[in-house]
Amino acid sequence: MSSSGPPLVAGIEAGGTKFNVVVGTSHEDIRARARINTTNPKETIGEVVKFLLGCKRRFGPVSAFGIGSFGPLDLDPKSRTYGFITSTPKKGWQHFDFVTALAAYARLPTGFDTDVNAAALGEYSWGEGIGADPLVYITVGTGVGGGAILNGQPLHGLVHPEMGHIHVPAPPSGEVLFANCQCPYHKSCLEGYVCGPAIAARWGVRTDRIPDDHPAVEDTAATLAHGLANIILTLSPRKIILGGGVMKMRGLLPQVRSHLVKVLNGYVTAPAILHDIDRYVVAPGLGDDSGVAGAIALAIRALHKA
Repeated sequence: MSSSGPPLVAGIEAGGTKFNVVVGTSHEDIRARARINTTNPKETIGEVVKFLLGCKRRFGPVSAFGIGSFGPLDLDPKSRTYGFITSTPKKGWQHFDFVTALAAYARLPTGFDTDVNAAALGEYSWGEGIGADPLVYITVGTGVGGGAILNGQPLHGLVHPEMGHIHVPAPPSGEVLFANCQCPYHKSCLEGYVCGPAIAARWGVRTDRIPDDHPAVEDTAATLAHGLANIILTLSPRKIILGGGVMKMRGLLPQVRSHLVKVLNGYVTAPAILHDIDRYVVAPGLGDDSGVAGAIALAIRALHKA
């Protein structure tokens, strides 16, 4: 690291399918990146360390880590299991001490949060969420998750937000192959109806093959709108960002906006809802890099705090 330049940090977006790992000084200065398949903890973290060692030879050592991870997580610094992935259904990753595993490579300041809180922080720092506080980021993909920024900080509480599991009415369409909620824990939650696998089960087609005039688009939009209405009425965010692979369905985002206005039905009279919905519910400004940008932001914040 150059003494005159910004510090070099490592950002890790840890997903159930893949890890995206970057080394850089900001989202605009990513020196190197790697995509690592999520297998078991020993093998996956081994590949992360291998990548970081290669970057150290090329660019010098990093000064901090930032981790945005799938969960559930223990985010309470006072807890004896702080830094753990806890009761995840991901085989082999239950009760994994993520922060300590990285500390075995180098004991550095480490920012640790959920993948969706990290994505929210990335967008708040450099993307569509600049100046929007509170801010909510929802990812709709293999699962559904939500992160929030409140007073400039990722929202934590008893645990952390689990917006994918808020309860919503069943999607309106009766033309489906499988009508039931796909969540193993609940019978009517947002994730169980609109995550990618749930949509594929309902309609018998993958989301990346659904045309914009397919009834699955409106079916998904109507259900998402109910979820967003619950979030608006609870957290009153100044902006909502919708990311994830499902949101790449053609025509979905405009229909979500339209259904959201109908669901709220004039109760929230803010101009952002009534007149400016296209700039209130938006796609990520950083595209697919929201998560890694947020991991970088977590690392930078951890370094400043240290």
